[in-house]
Amino acid sequence: NEYKSYLRMGLGELGQLLTFSVSMLIGCFLAGMVPLSISLNESNLKLMSSLGAGLLVGTALAVIIPEGVSILLSHSTHSIDPVSGESVEGHEESSTAVGMALTCGFIFMLLVDQIGGAHGHSHSLSSETGSIGKKSISTIIGLVVHAAADGIALGAASLTDKADIEFIIFLAIMLHKAPAAFGLTSFLLHEGADRTTVRKVLVLFSLAAPVMSLFTYISLSTMSGGLSEFSTGWVMLFSAGTFLYVSTVHVLPEISNEATSTTEKVITLDQDVTIQKSSSRIKWTNLCALCCGTFLPVLLNMSHHH
Repeated sequence: NEYKSYLRMGLGELGQLLTFSVSMLIGCFLAGMVPLSISLNESNLKLMSSLGAGLLVGTALAVIIPEGVSILLSHSTHSIDPVSGESVEGHEESSTAVGMALTCGFIFMLLVDQIGGAHGHSHSLSSETGSIGKKSISTIIGLVVHAAADGIALGAASLTDKADIEFIIFLAIMLHKAPAAFGLTSFLLHEGADRTTVRKVLVLFSLAAPVMSLFTYISLSTMSGGLSEFSTGWVMLFSAGTFLYVSTVHVLPEISNEATSTTEKVITLDQDVTIQKSSSRIKWTNLCALCCGTFLPVLLNMSHHH
């Protein structure tokens, strides 16, 4: 009976994960197909990117990190010395693991950028024309790895037995991946790729996150109890590090690249000098979308607990 109930619970978790994975696959593919049929205003795309970036930051800070820390602390309290009956350096190990996981996630995405091209995650509609080559291949590799890293978060969240957390992470990934799929298709079209090649790359990109989420879920669920619990917490914090990197290093500079110039006249003893200053500032609409996206996971989490 215990085995049957465990199996039923596992099938429920897997069923929900499969639903989210299929939704991600279809959503990303449809978003990527848009540039092949119609043209979308870049300001609207930046607005969606702003909301997606906010959701990534909010989900990492308010959902994934607290849940990952909670899992690791729960694991540490169960690390009991059989002789003394006391906890053995549990909290110290957990604190180290939290910092290590977040840092590893951040550095991993940094290395992916350097290997796959630093501008591989751009959602911009403009690109230099030319034949598809090494630049396009490195961009594709970078974006596919980015998408796969997002899938890790969803796969680990499926094992927390908290449907609300899984849904928030799914929502953050979807609103972030839709502009990314759009940008990838636009980039390849500007690079001169034919439509058949673009569709194939889009399918690969759309499959990356769902496949990695299922792989992460299966890998973690096959581990033994204590190791599985620790690994789930560690992987969630690792994915939080990747979320923070993508949102702060890629998307935020992208939506704030509209420079505003001001001219200042300085009078000196010899001559008048005109100094032109330029600063990057996020448009108010994008800033509001960013803030709303950041607080949305917090509000969803609070409403669930109350």
